[in-house]
Amino acid sequence: KSVKELRRYIRATLKPVVRSFNEVGRANVVAGTSKTFRSLARIAGAAPSAAGPYVKRDLNRTDLGIWAQRISAMKSEDRLHLPGVSEARANQLLAGALVAEAALELFEYKKIKICPWALREGLILRRLDQLVFDGPLEPAPHVGIQQASALPAL
Repeated sequence: KSVKELRRYIRATLKPVVRSFNEVGRANVVAGTSKTFRSLARIAGAAPSAAGPYVKRDLNRTDLGIWAQRISAMKSEDRLHLPGVSEARANQLLAGALVAEAALELFEYKKIKICPWALREGLILRRLDQLVFDGPLEPAPHVGIQQASALPAL
């Protein structure tokens, strides 16, 4: 019963967001960029992390639906025996599966490409691109500019 209620809540929360995306247009690629997505893909048959970051990994909506149902019937301790599920992910795996499943259905996509990196790595890569292509960033307004006399002599 609680899983059905959670599914309804997730869909109700996502529907306005999905509508706002319709104004932007349809995406060419849908990417999952977290360890939860990697774990879900792994239990659905994707290659393990040991196969390397450049191995193609997808998570299909159909597989996700099947595994969401299976995970909902499992205790958190039992999820630890699934491939690719760590102790840190076992408790949140069901919620992640339900959100991913609802997002794919509402956005009408059949699969997610699994990115080998998560948000932190993405921010680092973006910053490196900025340094290479745009040059150094200006200091934030709250950071005072040091006067030359305050700098140590070299």
